[in-house]
Amino acid sequence: MVVPPKRPIGITQIRVVSMSPNRIRVLVVDDHPVLREGVAVLVSQQPDLLMVGEASTGREALEQFRSTQPDVALMDIKMPDMSGIDAIIAIREEYPDARIVVLTTYEGDVLAWRALKAGAHAYMLKGNVRKDLADTIRAVHRGARQIEPTIASQLDGNMPDSALTVREVEVLTLIAAGNSNRSIATRLQINEGTAKTHVKNILAKLGANDRTHAVTLALRRGIIQL
Repeated sequence: MVVPPKRPIGITQIRVVSMSPNRIRVLVVDDHPVLREGVAVLVSQQPDLLMVGEASTGREALEQFRSTQPDVALMDIKMPDMSGIDAIIAIREEYPDARIVVLTTYEGDVLAWRALKAGAHAYMLKGNVRKDLADTIRAVHRGARQIEPTIASQLDGNMPDSALTVREVEVLTLIAAGNSNRSIATRLQINEGTAKTHVKNILAKLGANDRTHAVTLALRRGIIQL
């Protein structure tokens, strides 16, 4: 009787997975490991998808994109070192044809517009990842653009802007942090009257009743982030 050779102790057999050229190569970028693990599981269940890399920061995203050359990258927006939107801009400067899906918890129309303007092909809420992610990856790989229906209805065919100047966004961010007009003036090195004028303009442009309402609207629309 022929006895099969014993497997050496301490060595794990590795099953080689076929790298079919027909599989869509996916890179996931998110600073939460649980999300990356969940995406990895979802991708592994699809015979036509293959996860080729992951990153936890915007800078890592650019490095991983260079090394893995994915067909589709999944990008979070809020990360510690570089925002997802800045990472999209950086990637597309080097790879103009890069196809990127934004995965986010932010439903704001302004934030969605900024992501699309930066070069994202799809804007998807993380709550819908389980049911929609695979089809979204396939659609983007084919060249389609996809936006969450609730956000698309807010855009309503018109790509919005925040309508706020850079200075007004700075003022609004300081309001959100609890600063008074006097404190805002001191921090921005302007006089208090100018600070009050900025606040008045912000309320008018956002259609807000007061400072708290302005912050609520700005957060909802993605004009500012805390």
